[in-house]
Amino acid sequence: MWLWVIIIAVLSMGGLMAYVRMARVDVVHWHNPKLPVMGPGEYPGSGRFVGQYVQDGDGKAALEAINAAALATPRTRVIAGSVGEGRITYETRSRVVGFPDYTTVTLTPLKGLDRSSLQIFARLRYGQSDLGVNEARVRDWAERAGIAGP
Repeated sequence: MWLWVIIIAVLSMGGLMAYVRMARVDVVHWHNPKLPVMGPGEYPGSGRFVGQYVQDGDGKAALEAINAAALATPRTRVIAGSVGEGRITYETRSRVVGFPDYTTVTLTPLKGLDRSSLQIFARLRYGQSDLGVNEARVRDWAERAGIAGP
């Protein structure tokens, strides 16, 4: 009896892990240019974190530095966008189960000023809490890119 319970539990966990790792990425959903404007900070219960970094000039150098920091992060890949486009969305997966988090970096010129805003919007795909992982990742990318933050 217990053997069957263990076998069913192991198969269920294996199936869940396979689903999480092989689920299709809806690029249109995660790389949406009409993301809601959100102020900097953590949004409890949603697994979201927004970092906003104001840069002098056009901000392209800061975006390139963030891109380099992101691509140097283990298990992170670009799913859409580019530095030239001014918007890049990354997928970063957790080490063991492979839970995906999505981070969109958008560079926007500030009208009438020789400055730009670099907004980093990180969110999880599954669950309600990321236990601060997205915030830590965004702050790490900004620190490695050498940009000041919120």
